[in-house]
Amino acid sequence: LAAVQQPLLKNTNIRISLPAVCFVWQIAMIVLFGVFIRYDEESDVRKWIEFKVSHNITSDIENDFYFRYPSFQDVHVMIFVGFGFLMTFLKRYSFGGVGFNFLIASFGVQWALLMQGWFHALDPDTGKISIGVESLINADFCVASSLIAYGALLGKVSPVQLMVVTLFGVTLFAVEEYIILSLLHCRDAGGSMVIHAFGGYYGLAISWVLYRPNLNQSKRLSGSTYHSDVFAMIGTLFLWMFWPSFNSAITDHGSGQHRAAINTYIALASSVLTTVAISSMSDKRGKLDMVHIQNATLAGGVAMGTAAEFMITPYGSLIVGFCCGIISTFGYLFVTPMMEKYLKLQDTCGIHNLHAVPGMLGGFIGAIVAAAATEEVYGREGLIETFDFEGDFASRTVLTQGGFQAAGTCVSIAFGVVGGVVVGLILRLPIWGDPSDDNCYDDEAYWEVPEEEESIPPVLEYNNHMTRKHPDM
Repeated sequence: LAAVQQPLLKNTNIRISLPAVCFVWQIAMIVLFGVFIRYDEESDVRKWIEFKVSHNITSDIENDFYFRYPSFQDVHVMIFVGFGFLMTFLKRYSFGGVGFNFLIASFGVQWALLMQGWFHALDPDTGKISIGVESLINADFCVASSLIAYGALLGKVSPVQLMVVTLFGVTLFAVEEYIILSLLHCRDAGGSMVIHAFGGYYGLAISWVLYRPNLNQSKRLSGSTYHSDVFAMIGTLFLWMFWPSFNSAITDHGSGQHRAAINTYIALASSVLTTVAISSMSDKRGKLDMVHIQNATLAGGVAMGTAAEFMITPYGSLIVGFCCGIISTFGYLFVTPMMEKYLKLQDTCGIHNLHAVPGMLGGFIGAIVAAAATEEVYGREGLIETFDFEGDFASRTVLTQGGFQAAGTCVSIAFGVVGGVVVGLILRLPIWGDPSDDNCYDDEAYWEVPEEEESIPPVLEYNNHMTRKHPDM
């Protein structure tokens, strides 16, 4: 009787709550930007002219915009196109996947400019935050963690809940990023720790608190179709192609940025082959599973985030990609079903296998590579440049740096788990317009969905993303 009555208790009408949240929060952004945000010395016309004179610069080409904007473009495409289309695999939730990704990323980058500005770029004399092109890249990085968390909640939450997830996710990110990068002085150019490990465990913790015991009532919609998997593969390819830019976008100019792109490129290529190998081995007839190809092929890029700018060597990058492709694919085959069965954790996109675990491994790989750094390989000046051993950290050794890198990974996981549990408890309040258990994974709840043409026969389900996989394996 309770299962029959439950859908009646859920009202997905968000006509008041969603416009209220969007209008009020956007007006708040306007006010806060007016009070705090200003152009930095390379984007303010008067300051830039003075900067050129004081630094004896004769050409505008020296402006940081021309160094950073190509990387910013690539990262921006990953956030809005890559993450958005990767979430369109569900047969009836493509609007929600790409549309809600668009919504929360657009809000998140504004809030991130403020939160990261207060921690990293606030002028104590004027009380203002200066922003430039690098601030935009960091804001995209910040919002990526909330988009990762959305992957675990896909199809089970309302857009109002997603805005709350993003509000708290960006806030928590700014705090843990400040602790890890500034206080612990860790290096994490591609965000294995601060983005992927944090975002992965943040989303998993929220999903665990929001466990739906009767989610099987929506099982008919929890799979993909031929065309939805093709759309998701578009997201995969955009992410895969631009991941070297993601990991190298904010590294030091020169060899560090060059090396980060090379290492990521190599690791990504390696993870594709091992993903295909394990996917084929897991099926009795050797057939590939599109779920693995869409996701586990990216694990090498996630795991290289921290160590990308270190001298890990090209073959070291290949090894990282090789191992993470295997680990991620095994996660989709065995770990995700076990987590749902025994831990009551429903992970729609499998972010545990693509972000949480590879991000954690990437943090520890970075710690090992940092601890193993030698003056013979890097040179004295190279060690100072790569690990930023200057100022208060001039006397730090590479072994100590490795220890702090490992500690930073643990901090990111702790922030993700504890923060996710708290946010999950907030989202359990019956005020957010979330769908009932028999109405999940369906765009009809929040979108005007056009009628399908009668002349087109229905596409049969062939692939449930997580369950009923490989009964004869």
